[in-house]
Amino acid sequence: MVAESSSSQAISVTLRVWRQAGPDQPGRFVEYPARNLNSNMSFLEMLDVVNDELAVKGGEPIAFDNDCREGICGTCSLVINGKPHGPHRGVATCQTYLRSFHDGDVITVEPFRAKPFPVIKDLIVNRKAFDRIMQAGGFISVRTGSACDANAIPVPKDAADLAMDAAACIGCGACVAACKNASAMLFVGAKVSQLGLLPQGQPERDQRVRAMVKQMDAEGFGSCTNQYECSAVCPKLISHEFIARLNRDYLKAVIRSAFTPISANASSAAG
Repeated sequence: MVAESSSSQAISVTLRVWRQAGPDQPGRFVEYPARNLNSNMSFLEMLDVVNDELAVKGGEPIAFDNDCREGICGTCSLVINGKPHGPHRGVATCQTYLRSFHDGDVITVEPFRAKPFPVIKDLIVNRKAFDRIMQAGGFISVRTGSACDANAIPVPKDAADLAMDAAACIGCGACVAACKNASAMLFVGAKVSQLGLLPQGQPERDQRVRAMVKQMDAEGFGSCTNQYECSAVCPKLISHEFIARLNRDYLKAVIRSAFTPISANASSAAG
């Protein structure tokens, strides 16, 4: 993250915002002046001010998604001047402040661009494709015990730390927006790894990775070309090494499935 001065000063910028009335409607960039703003104002607060001014004038407010405004939920996903989440590394849009820009700047704001993320309106996209990938296998269905059993299963510290790193993924989709192929490999790699690294995730490990990769492909996400734009823009700094781990897990699962007797597969399906 880039260190910034916290001293307050007035700043004025011009916004070029993507406006699109609906999924099947044409879109275009529209310019809006944002004048005499506090430089310590967050990017989303600035959009709130612009929307207030539009409402007073009888205009249509800019539609954008947000919730926690603390870099936790991942819904504040915007492309700012061509970069998902904005100019800095390791922060979400809601953690980007006007002091990151200069007085007089023209700032281009648009939604995440990917076929699996269709635009709903203006800056809001539909990311239910991620939900369907998680529903395909991003869970543990076996009984894992009650809270009092938490320390009953030993977990190596390096595995626990790595699983926690993977679990930091907030599912914002910046990795998809940054990839020229709209690949979701970083997201899926993190979600597969956060469970596959733990003992509780082992019984369904092969089934999980195959099901999630299959759903990822069905959603229309592209393949990874190992250029690592994904990890470069991730607000939680998820490592691209999880993509390699996903590939290894998937290959092992496919090989094991190929050499599993048909009767065993049938018994597993029946159970």
